[in-house]
Amino acid sequence: MQIFGVDIGGSGIKGAPVDLDRGELVQERFKVLTPHPATPESVVDGVKEVVGHFGWTGPVGITFPGVVTGGSTIRTAANVDKGWIDTDARALFGERLGGLPVTVLNDADAAGVAEMRFGAGRDRRGTVIVLTLGTGIGSALFTDGVLVPNTELGHLELNGHDAEKRASTKAKDDHELSWEQWANRVQKYLAHVEMLFSPELFVIGGGVSRKSHRFLPLIKGIRAEIVPAQLQNNAGIVGAAMRAADAR
Repeated sequence: MQIFGVDIGGSGIKGAPVDLDRGELVQERFKVLTPHPATPESVVDGVKEVVGHFGWTGPVGITFPGVVTGGSTIRTAANVDKGWIDTDARALFGERLGGLPVTVLNDADAAGVAEMRFGAGRDRRGTVIVLTLGTGIGSALFTDGVLVPNTELGHLELNGHDAEKRASTKAKDDHELSWEQWANRVQKYLAHVEMLFSPELFVIGGGVSRKSHRFLPLIKGIRAEIVPAQLQNNAGIVGAAMRAADAR
């Protein structure tokens, strides 16, 4: 079965049809830049362009970089325009996509469910935390394979700041940190999360996961196993498609 997935991030909006039997993209993903400011109207235009690129006419799963309640209502918008807050995203996307069936969920939750079914978390029990490092830090918390949605652990306090302001990929770039310096910040963040949740496994996703060899070996003192995401930066697309299939 094929379903379309769209992943909205702080820097890009990307999507592709997904083969849900294998958890793989059917075609090369298409990406447009996330508009700034990332208002509801401008982001919806970007999503419409991505979906239209493939001429897709079926169900669409869409991730959002913030808390999504009831599969529709946006509650937070840390890295996009605040005009998203309290928006009925499902209705908005559905209308602009010509009435296509739409499902909306948190971006890190989408990446997490994909990694738990097809990737690094497959068949893992206990507590697993998937973290997506990018413009911010997204999180997906699982206990025995069951998702606890909208955890937003990137906003835990770290050294007096939101953790994502210190340990995201954007923070690395903004502060021109070396891999060693950044790994030290990520290590402190993981230690804090581990203290709170005692996971058996951390899965590190986001675009930087393809460079995991540059920083994961530098992280010390964490008791949980730490592995890179296997689906890398396609996990959100796959997870969005999975959720849309579940909603059929």
